Amino acid sequence: MDLQLRDKTALVTGASQGIGRAIAKMLAAEGVKVCIAARRRDLLEALAQEITAAGGVAPAIIETDIMQDGAPQRLADAARAALGHVDILINSAGGSRPAIPIDAPEEEWDSVITLNFTRVRQLTHAVLPGMIKGRWGRVINISGKSEPDALLAASPAKAAVHAWSKGLSREVGKHGITINCIPPGRIMSEQIRRKYSDEFRAKESAHDIPVGRYGEPEELAALAVFLSSPLASFITGTLMPVDGGMRRFAF
Repeated sequence: MDLQLRDKTALVTGASQGIGRAIAKMLAAEGVKVCIAARRRDLLEALAQEITAAGGVAPAIIETDIMQDGAPQRLADAARAALGHVDILINSAGGSRPAIPIDAPEEEWDSVITLNFTRVRQLTHAVLPGMIKGRWGRVINISGKSEPDALLAASPAKAAVHAWSKGLSREVGKHGITINCIPPGRIMSEQIRRKYSDEFRAKESAHDIPVGRYGEPEELAALAVFLSSPLASFITGTLMPVDGGMRRFAF
């Protein structure tokens, strides 16, 4: 299937590892010129070498800490300078932390919500004017599940991403722009390997994941790349989990 993505441009955050990395590689394989952004330049350079070795266009590399004040606007400006314009935005930077106590300090809530919602919103709003001018755009937010197992600061942040994305999709659809969210289930990553032992992963896979295993980043990337394509022009405002059936509710 031709996804009609050749010569499009994309900014991918959180591209140094895991899901963001897989999406960047798959977009590049479809002929997209990508700008890859994350904190660890060495990992970005390794990804760039893989992309070019596979025949893709050499990606632009932006080493950035999205948590710094003003970082979203600076990143958007740098991506436009490197790409000319941004057709596709993949918001993959983010992260969860262990459960927090009820009396956790405000700083802990603020930092998690800033990373997982505020910076996503700010970066998206920084690239939207160019998409509106070009009458085309795709925003894919890698979010999170809506079934918290405990008190997690990331849960309300991800819920905010979902609600904001839905409202935004209704505002920008007339400009040929779609906004969609993909909440990952258990997708293998550096963080997953660090947090969960082989024994835990095997037990959880057997009891909680209908397909019986954790997913691979490429399995989520395939959906993200499709949603980024012109073929997905009638899909917007959606929430599409990639979790092997782990999500327990139907709607």
